[in-house]
Amino acid sequence: MQTEIKRIVLTGGPCAGKTTALVKIIEHFSSLGYKVFTIPEIPTLFSQAGMNYLTKNEGLFYEGEKATLELQIAFEDKFMRMAQECEEPTVIVCDRGVMDISAYMTPEMWEKITAELGTSSAQLRDQRYDAVLHLVSAADGAEEFYTTSNNAQRYEKRDEEGLRIARMLDKKVIDAWKGHSHLRVINNHEDFDKKINRVLKEISYVLGLPQPIEEERKYIVELTGELPDSIESDIVQTYLVAEPGCEVRLRKRSWQGKNVYVHTTKKKISETERLETERQISNNLYQSLLQQADPYRKTIHKIRRSFIWKGQYFELDSFTEPVEGLMILETKGVASDESVKFPPFIRVIEDITGNKKYYNYNIALKN
Repeated sequence: MQTEIKRIVLTGGPCAGKTTALVKIIEHFSSLGYKVFTIPEIPTLFSQAGMNYLTKNEGLFYEGEKATLELQIAFEDKFMRMAQECEEPTVIVCDRGVMDISAYMTPEMWEKITAELGTSSAQLRDQRYDAVLHLVSAADGAEEFYTTSNNAQRYEKRDEEGLRIARMLDKKVIDAWKGHSHLRVINNHEDFDKKINRVLKEISYVLGLPQPIEEERKYIVELTGELPDSIESDIVQTYLVAEPGCEVRLRKRSWQGKNVYVHTTKKKISETERLETERQISNNLYQSLLQQADPYRKTIHKIRRSFIWKGQYFELDSFTEPVEGLMILETKGVASDESVKFPPFIRVIEDITGNKKYYNYNIALKN
């Protein structure tokens, strides 16, 4: 038996609202007919069992982190097998995912552990999950709501030093996931319910449920300085022949010698709603679907640099084909009532939000 299965990571810094979000996710999507599995936070299980991640014993720390990753992978794989037997569409929500574990150790130790387990960052980050939703810690922008009372295992206490550590951990976790094709950073707002609704909205999008048409904000920009801590990937985008009113896209994204292939369909179902579906596909299927390339559109080639600035997630695309020199900055998941925090190394030339001329679909049009 094979049903539609989506695997989503819910992550974030300390006291970000994940516990509340998980309850709302189960309630909301169960009521829509989905089977919802939630995988518990594995490091918390280890801490409750006696593991001290602050130990000075390097051998114990290494074995503890390796075992944490092994169990995380095993839990996720077992629940995937269970989901394949479900009759209804299924959502697997992971309370943190594999890349969260990397944020708590040196890059050298992470590489050693993943190599011993026969995997890599590229495989773990890009090929396991349909979406990663990062809830920003209350320590960054909602300090009055920061508390440690709901997690006795938490090491970051509610004082200035604890808040500083919480913010640092929040950034390290975001950095671990930067570059995932569907990473969304969900910031703190004056109303916590808005934060939770953003989570439900992003999951609805991943599930292919009709969504209100909202434009991510886009700008033609110039890079005036160094881009700090960005993840760079090479993107080749091909549009396929499709029925009127429907856009079908193939994307090959290359990072650190690994390729990820994604098939996306966008269809406007009314003046206010759009249906968008996205799925990872194999190299063989990708090569086969290329035979259906739209003869009226050129292939797009661009270099994407993904980065975080002041809690907001951006993608900076530098086009090489079919246009050269065009640089477009796009916000990802910044709420409509939230101001964009432009970094000092970006100079905005023109706001092109909603300008159809600069949609990738139209940039690809042959003259």
